[in-house]
Amino acid sequence: MEQQRTYVPYTQWKEPSIQREYTQETPLLDDSGKLIAKGWARRNLFTYDRDKVKRKGMSRKEWDFYQISDGKCVLQMNFANVSLFSYISCKFVDMRTGEVWVDSMEMALPSRRKHISPPKGDVPNLIRDKIGPCSFEFDTRETSRTLKLESSKKKVPIRADIAMDIPEGLENITTVLPFDEDETRYFMTTKQNCMPCCGTFTFGDRSYTFGKEESFATLDWGRVNSIHEMVWYWGNGATYLTDGEGKKHLFGFEITWAIGNEHNATETALFYDGKLHKFGAVDVEVFPKPDKYMEPWHFVSEDGRFDMTMVPTFDHQSLSDVGIAQMNTHQVHGLWSGKAILDDGTVLEIKDMYAFCEYVENKW
Repeated sequence: MEQQRTYVPYTQWKEPSIQREYTQETPLLDDSGKLIAKGWARRNLFTYDRDKVKRKGMSRKEWDFYQISDGKCVLQMNFANVSLFSYISCKFVDMRTGEVWVDSMEMALPSRRKHISPPKGDVPNLIRDKIGPCSFEFDTRETSRTLKLESSKKKVPIRADIAMDIPEGLENITTVLPFDEDETRYFMTTKQNCMPCCGTFTFGDRSYTFGKEESFATLDWGRVNSIHEMVWYWGNGATYLTDGEGKKHLFGFEITWAIGNEHNATETALFYDGKLHKFGAVDVEVFPKPDKYMEPWHFVSEDGRFDMTMVPTFDHQSLSDVGIAQMNTHQVHGLWSGKAILDDGTVLEIKDMYAFCEYVENKW
């Protein structure tokens, strides 16, 4: 699956995105399963009824994916229902050495009406379930989230216990993107970052502790009815910035592109002290495939409000192939430098911020 991209400076982009913002609750689908909401919101305002989804095979996919990292190690946990089966996965990687401590997935088949998570991910909710030997609990409250997981790999016990803060009034970016091929197909996600976190991950007699001053969690929450083959980029990061008066500010960004029709919205935003600052479409100057993943990535937005370069430090490459589903991922972690401009024109100078951007080829 090949997607060739040619970089064009934002000043020459001919069809800028509209960026249609929703500010009130709205249904996602009509009774026939056709998409009626296309745009973005600062929290999830799109009412999702999974029974209205006009699915085919594994087109309907629902997931709650969490990534926790401090720039040295990364922990990923994902609970998903992809119509034909459900799974809970856990992966821990030491990016300093490249060693994968754990890469575990437990599946349940069939699961059309089993292992279902709540219809919104940014409001209080509780997921408590068990698949195979893995029991887990994702507990979301107004100002906190806790993730707990207990499992085993070749009889070696696995345990994760993570607590994260949700700062008061923290906004996210929720987008709904249509696919031109079929008016019943869409891609709806909530991306929420800027959540300081702490906790431990244990595998047998090995243990790693995430400290709250340098560790952040990202939620990638998805409810989609997708086409079979897709290619996308996803970049995300959070940190503390110190202003001229010595005050610390919580800063983060979210950039995703190349999924569906982005005319009504792009999944691109800055977060500063919990508030979202929307900017336009993003692209990368040099297409990284096949051999440029570890070379610098230069990102620029159509409106010039995001201009950053990532110097890669680690390519977390993974290939998933279960026959009926395949995913090839290069999640590249690195140090980001450049500028980001808030809605009021304030220019933030970024220097050596840890974050990541991934390039994914997906067939499922």
